[in-house]
Amino acid sequence: MVRISAIFIAVCMVLIAASLGAVLYLRFGLSVADSGLIALAALMVLAIYNAVAGRKRDRAEVSDQVSNLARGSGDLARQVAEFGRRLGIMESKVETVVDRAASAAQPLAAEIEELSRLVRQLAESVARHDIALGRGREDDRPVPHAVVEALTAAMTTVKPADAVAAPATPAGRKVAAFNGLDRDAIIAAVRGAIDTHKIDLYMQPIVTLPQRKVRYYEAMSRLNAGNGEIVAAADFLPYAEAGALLPMLDNLSVLRCVQVVRRLLLKNREIGLFCNLAAATLADAGFPQLLEFIEANRAIAPSLLFEFSQSAVRAMGPIEHESLAALAERGFRFSMDNLTDLRIEPRELTERGFRFIKAPASLLLNRVGGATANIHPADFSNLLGRFGIDLIAERIESESTVVDLLDYDVRFGQGFLFSPPRPVRAEALQGVAGDAGKSETAKMEAAASAAANQSGDVAQLIRGGGRA
Repeated sequence: MVRISAIFIAVCMVLIAASLGAVLYLRFGLSVADSGLIALAALMVLAIYNAVAGRKRDRAEVSDQVSNLARGSGDLARQVAEFGRRLGIMESKVETVVDRAASAAQPLAAEIEELSRLVRQLAESVARHDIALGRGREDDRPVPHAVVEALTAAMTTVKPADAVAAPATPAGRKVAAFNGLDRDAIIAAVRGAIDTHKIDLYMQPIVTLPQRKVRYYEAMSRLNAGNGEIVAAADFLPYAEAGALLPMLDNLSVLRCVQVVRRLLLKNREIGLFCNLAAATLADAGFPQLLEFIEANRAIAPSLLFEFSQSAVRAMGPIEHESLAALAERGFRFSMDNLTDLRIEPRELTERGFRFIKAPASLLLNRVGGATANIHPADFSNLLGRFGIDLIAERIESESTVVDLLDYDVRFGQGFLFSPPRPVRAEALQGVAGDAGKSETAKMEAAASAAANQSGDVAQLIRGGGRA
């Protein structure tokens, strides 16, 4: 549009100049040359006037635009200032509310902390009294190997007509292998089995989901009665606890787990081993010797994890916490199993060195009572993951359970569906029985060195094969 108007003005100026020249030539009798020069001069004057007028007009338009922009900037500045003022008022109100909430919650937090301290002290006192009572009932004489033979004979010679009802374990379950024996006799038999190394080591795989690739193993203890009878840990551990035998059992278990881990590391496999420990072992007077052995094997810390039950973790007192911290300082990490509910504090567990939590599949899928928590089980894995803890679903026995667990973002699984616990080959545990004159630590180191000089992989370590 601007271009058309400019062309129109130029044509008009030419017509005006030409008309002026024609008038001068025809009316006033000037020559053609003089009329043409005057007409050209008039055209130049008109062109200069048009250029100057156009420049003034452009300047006026630019000035108006600059004025409008200045007014808009001023309005924007005022709006920003008003927004800043309102934001400052809002921040002051939020700070006031936060300060009030903190002031109101501080007395409650102090009371909860004090209550927690009293509960821990009470649990520690009860545990010490229980250990003292168990030691008071314990026979002071060393248990001979004949006790284990007596257990075997009792299980093989008792006939159905003369059989005495099997005593119930402290958990309330009856064990056929303990027929004819009272509580003290069973405790003595368990002690003899530990002394004679008749506690076998079994391993059960922990697989990734859904790939089902073996990533870890859990070491489990089984009592070998000598006549083919194998007693599960859940059936003889209550008697071992009543007889204050758990530290002895854990020392043997740690020794064997170190041997197995060294065998696995010879093949450069990225496989870890979970080794169960009791809280009583952490508070035992012989823990420094066990810690010395663990210190000598701290190179395998990334592949060996110590596992504690949820009840044991909750009942730990200052002594247990100190021992746990000593293990964590040497690079070892922990796992918590036997969950009865999902009420845990992942931040606190992470700070104490826990990297795994095992929960029964039925608890995660909310199929049993006691799954009360402040979080839905479907969000439990994500909550733990934010604090660097992996969730392992255990006691998986059906394919449908696996499908349900995948919806809960569970990455690891364990159970009879993948493989039952299988015994470790005897040759993998050579050197367990050391010389009588050696200290316990020296025997452990000798056994671990003997195992490290052997070769083989998981399939050779475990008898019976099977799907993993």
